Amino acid sequence: MKLIYLSNSRLPTERAHGIQIMKMCEAFAAAGLKVELIVPWRFNKIKENPFDYYGVKKSFRIKKLPSLDLMLLGLPKIGFWIQNWSFAKLVFFCLLFAKAEIIYSRDILPLFFLSYFKKNLIYEAHTFPKRFSLYKGLFRRIKAIVVITKELKNLFAKNGITPDKILVAPDGVDLEEFDIKESQEECRRTLNLPQDKKLILYTGHLYKWKGAQTLADASRYFKKDILVVFIGGTEKDIKKFRKTNQHFQNVLILGYKPHSIIPYYLKAADVLVLPNSAQEKISRDYTSPIKMFEYMAAQRPIIASDLPSIREILNENNAVLIKPDSPDDLARGIEQLLKKPDFSAKIAKRAYQDVQRYTWQKRTEKILDFIKWRQ
Repeated sequence: MKLIYLSNSRLPTERAHGIQIMKMCEAFAAAGLKVELIVPWRFNKIKENPFDYYGVKKSFRIKKLPSLDLMLLGLPKIGFWIQNWSFAKLVFFCLLFAKAEIIYSRDILPLFFLSYFKKNLIYEAHTFPKRFSLYKGLFRRIKAIVVITKELKNLFAKNGITPDKILVAPDGVDLEEFDIKESQEECRRTLNLPQDKKLILYTGHLYKWKGAQTLADASRYFKKDILVVFIGGTEKDIKKFRKTNQHFQNVLILGYKPHSIIPYYLKAADVLVLPNSAQEKISRDYTSPIKMFEYMAAQRPIIASDLPSIREILNENNAVLIKPDSPDDLARGIEQLLKKPDFSAKIAKRAYQDVQRYTWQKRTEKILDFIKWRQ
């Protein structure tokens, strides 16, 4: 059986979707499928091979199609639409007569064109489409929709899509990546992190809805023996974030780090923070953060915003859930975790037990079983 995965993405990319796409292709290949990942040719500062960059087995093929990449010319919005349309049209002509049992994508436009001629299409939704009415026919024509949260399924169903056509499959993690033998002390020594401080760690992008600024603001309540560490972000966002928080003495902003060393940073930490904001739907209802599953796999205590999207995975037994967008509550929760090592160890152990259900391989098997059931 052949699966073609379409992604209008710059690969490699520092964004989390790159990890998800590559890991899913690897998992589909491990399930016995012949996998071809089709992406556009785009300008990319990252020159490393995608397989090496993400630590993924070369068990599938990556094919690059030409596209009009104008986003680096100072035309981000118009450039994106031109590039998006050019990629979608090339995909259409390339795949119109291609033979594959499954065509899978997180991008609507390529599927929209193909849906008039092919019925073996699977759409994976990570947000609710802004122009849903324009694509309602597409969603009715394709074989299945995979969503990452229950709320996303509810929204599709409320807008006329048959619930039986929609599968909820949260994101996942590669457990082997986080099964490292080094101790916390050894990880800190390797990463040049202080041994004499409690480390509060956040990984990921610095967008407003991610809540990173809430954690930075919470740092004002901590004593000098607590250091808040941020890893991730684009060059532009890191520069802005450093300027905004330059007055905090106990904040360390390290910027982007290769995904391969993230497990060592997580193990070096005392507390891992998921401070998502409640002010935007994508955070409140749609997100299934990859870092949440990585935190769980790292076997370190987690403190997270109490949001519907987060509660689909985390609860009072495997994390500490606090009021979102509140630096005060976040600071108090972190301090309580540091004061209660036995409780922290207990919830970290439970989170690790719970995350066993959320591997990329199990996610893939769930999706393939659902597709077979839909036939």
